Amino acid sequence: MNSERTEVLIVGAGPAGAVAAAYLRQQGRKVLIVEREQFPRFSIGESLLPQSMEYLQAAGLLQDVVEAGFQYKNGAAFEWAGRRTQFDFRDKFSPGWGTTYQVQRADFDHVLAKGAQRMGADVRYGHEVLSVAPDEKTPRVVARTPEGEEYEIVADFILDASGFGRLLPRLLKLESPSNFPVRGAIFTHVRDHIPAGSGFDRNKILITTHPGHIDVWFWTIPFSNGCCSLGVVAEREFLASYEGSELERLQAIVGEVPNLRELLKDAEWAVLPVRSIIGYSANVASLHGPGYALLGNAGEFLDPVFSSGVTIAFRSAALAAECLRKKYAGEAVDWETEYDEKLRYGVKAFRRFVEAWYAGGFQKIIFHSNQQPEVRRMICSILAGYAWDANNPYVADPSGRRMRTLEQLCGA
Repeated sequence: MNSERTEVLIVGAGPAGAVAAAYLRQQGRKVLIVEREQFPRFSIGESLLPQSMEYLQAAGLLQDVVEAGFQYKNGAAFEWAGRRTQFDFRDKFSPGWGTTYQVQRADFDHVLAKGAQRMGADVRYGHEVLSVAPDEKTPRVVARTPEGEEYEIVADFILDASGFGRLLPRLLKLESPSNFPVRGAIFTHVRDHIPAGSGFDRNKILITTHPGHIDVWFWTIPFSNGCCSLGVVAEREFLASYEGSELERLQAIVGEVPNLRELLKDAEWAVLPVRSIIGYSANVASLHGPGYALLGNAGEFLDPVFSSGVTIAFRSAALAAECLRKKYAGEAVDWETEYDEKLRYGVKAFRRFVEAWYAGGFQKIIFHSNQQPEVRRMICSILAGYAWDANNPYVADPSGRRMRTLEQLCGA
């Protein structure tokens, strides 16, 4: 079996892997990315958060994204049983970007991967990792080419950016159960034909709560080509109660929601095949080990409701790249405090919002008729992705007490 050497091996060319590669190439590191799929390929998670722009800019990939022509995004709109509210991400508590994009992930991910290649990363599509041998000094993997030939890669360090494939957690048995109920999603792209005077703001994602089920919600994400990403998220039992094909089930559930039924009355359904995913929430006991670290969804995925996935992926890439910069500079690196704890700090802030959403408390807050402007800006900052801003009282609230108090006040 042939063997080759690299400094950093990245498994997966999605957002976490591509951005990590770009950071590392800025440091002058030799980077090899192995990606099982051929790009472009479909992926879910199409609504970015403004915080993600900071990482694209720092990684040298911002121009690549800007020039791709994606749909501009400046906020999020919410609707529930005739009640409406919206957040403009430019009016937030935390400093930083207030705008971003809504993207077809097949194109977006390919743009980032090509950007990493432009910066000198070696990206190999159709190469699958078969096994991994973790080691503090010389971790190694066995990979297979598209032609079926196996070869060994020896690295200084491995970054697992395999997303929902969760390669290292699966091969090394690192997974731990998520404490979220088993939820699923059914989704597709539609050519929406939504008229300009409908009140639908194409610069914002629309999140709609089912009028009869507080824990069932829909995303409607407009793109620049006249299409929308449309999906429903609910617990497994709710989705299983609808019969028919995936398309028929999705149409039936959407048909129960008056605002979506009206908004999409002229839509051409299923521009892309209807897909579903069940049991997507995942967790691991640790985000690092001897000679490796887990990036983005490979380590933990919460829930799609606040579009946090890509932002967490970018944050993990930036933190891991900084740890590796220190490693190559001969400095001591404590991956637990400098990577794991720092990443989970913001993930826990997102988690508090996700839990409040499904319990119904968050809806009481955002639809409250007499909102205090400064508190609203603090909430808006987390919705915009600034979940690591410790100056925000709703981020620096590990017990969740402040959020629960606000729910009680709004409920009263």
